[in-house]
Amino acid sequence: MAIPTPLQKHYLDAMGIQVWQEKQSVINDQTAFSPEINLPRESWEFLKKGTLQCQACHLSKTRQNVVFGSGNPQADLMIIGEAPGAQEDSQGLPFVGRAGQLLTNMLQAIGLTRDKVFIANVLKCRPPNNRDPQPEEVAQCTSILTKQIELIEPKLILALGRISAHYLLQTDQALARMRERDHVYQATQTPLMVTYHPAYLLRSPQDKKKSLEDLLKVKAKLHSATSIQ
Repeated sequence: MAIPTPLQKHYLDAMGIQVWQEKQSVINDQTAFSPEINLPRESWEFLKKGTLQCQACHLSKTRQNVVFGSGNPQADLMIIGEAPGAQEDSQGLPFVGRAGQLLTNMLQAIGLTRDKVFIANVLKCRPPNNRDPQPEEVAQCTSILTKQIELIEPKLILALGRISAHYLLQTDQALARMRERDHVYQATQTPLMVTYHPAYLLRSPQDKKKSLEDLLKVKAKLHSATSIQ
């Protein structure tokens, strides 16, 4: 039974989890970005430029910045949340507040860093007062997120929270039930898993261990996907 490294233990402690006994093998470090592997950059840059200039819905009038996403555009793992919050809107980057720090710790606990994954949201602009996304807002962002997934071609999508999972899976099931099953994002036939949103975990730290269980499954699936290449 593997023992967490000092760095991993540090991040586990930051998550409020004092004991971690790893039961899965380590992710292949080759998930890191390699500049020799060429993504169709014109398509990616065209999508990003168009998104940053988007005025398709009324959120363009209240936002400070479009939050396109960040990380490795050739990542094996794509993480998708709900919508930007105040700090994300201010900086133009996803998950940079307290919930973002917890997400960073969660990734570190399974041997990943933010530059090895791609992090995005269903909505690219912040809803006023952090309210839930409205259907018409989601509809305007759908083509952007789908194109991101098509270009990245992740081996696995991790949906953070109920709203992200409901959108990606077109369901209204309870999050607890969605966590128990493997799913597929139908638009690209990409395997998909569901776990708690970090913001929820900040309010309900008793569920952090359940989230870690989900992440260990994520690590095992990524390892299996890279091993068969």
